[in-house]
Amino acid sequence: MPIPYLNGRPLPERSKDWFNQAKRDLENARYELDGGFYEFSCFLSQQAAEKAIKALYQKIGAEVFGHSVTGLIQRFPMKEYFDEKLLNGAKELDKAYIATRTPDSVPEGSPFMMYSADEARRLMLYAGHILEKCESILSKV
Repeated sequence: MPIPYLNGRPLPERSKDWFNQAKRDLENARYELDGGFYEFSCFLSQQAAEKAIKALYQKIGAEVFGHSVTGLIQRFPMKEYFDEKLLNGAKELDKAYIATRTPDSVPEGSPFMMYSADEARRLMLYAGHILEKCESILSKV
């Protein structure tokens, strides 16, 4: 993969920064769950998974755009590391990217009315699996 450049200079490799923020987002998802803010917990789980995968792109020097966890996995050059179970979890996480935050993404009411503790726990679990896989890959590349 080519090293990304900005204004003729190579961008620094910041996979650790991305992965550390991913871990922090997942910790915050637990905090929001415990406080009853289930929609934010779901969103933060999605963010944690997204940032963990973006850490992989950083590590290999690839530029990446987008917020779909599924899309990021599918475009990753070493996608064979991700099995169908992780990909299905990514699809569930993607549903929490917009719908957790904007009232026009739900037919009626506010997003916070649409999410439960069970759903927040489930999305945290999916994100946790993705972070574990990304951490394993980061240690190998």
